[in-house]
Amino acid sequence: MSKYRQLILIKHSLPEIIENIPAREWILSDEGRIRAQKLAEKLNPYHPEVIISSVESKAQQTAAIIAERFLLKFVAMDGLHEHDRSNSPFYSKEIFLYLVQKLFDEQNILIFGNETGTEALGRFRESVETILESYKGRNVAIVSHGTVISLYVSWLTGMDGYRLWKEMDLPSFVVLDMQKKQLLETVNIC
Repeated sequence: MSKYRQLILIKHSLPEIIENIPAREWILSDEGRIRAQKLAEKLNPYHPEVIISSVESKAQQTAAIIAERFLLKFVAMDGLHEHDRSNSPFYSKEIFLYLVQKLFDEQNILIFGNETGTEALGRFRESVETILESYKGRNVAIVSHGTVISLYVSWLTGMDGYRLWKEMDLPSFVVLDMQKKQLLETVNIC
């Protein structure tokens, strides 16, 4: 591992998708729990010492599985939740992909949901900065969501956030070198 501080951003595992329930309320599917256990094993080389989670159930359940693997407790924190889509209906895959791409392309415009890409990034970024300040010098893993993770990685490194968003599986994680502002690795479980 690098001598510089690294940050591990984890996209939650596969939820049970129920169209008439908002995505923020979804829980992990049986397959999602199995995948989360596989993800926890892939985290071994990074020795997470602190695990923080979004307040959303699917992220907390993923964090709990990881925390158990490393004999740690996790903490759920506001501000790490997904781009706020609580007012959005369930979209077809084609429409959803189109809207997410527009969200990345036009971050200052409200494309769908209750916040712009810029607003979601600002909220997430502020939470990450608070966490890193609180746990200086420790290996931090944050379990969150694909859109906000990809917005953050794009902001930090300059890479194409939408491309990263499409590449990240449920679950997956990225490892960032915070000093060099570089993406070191992307790990997909499936």
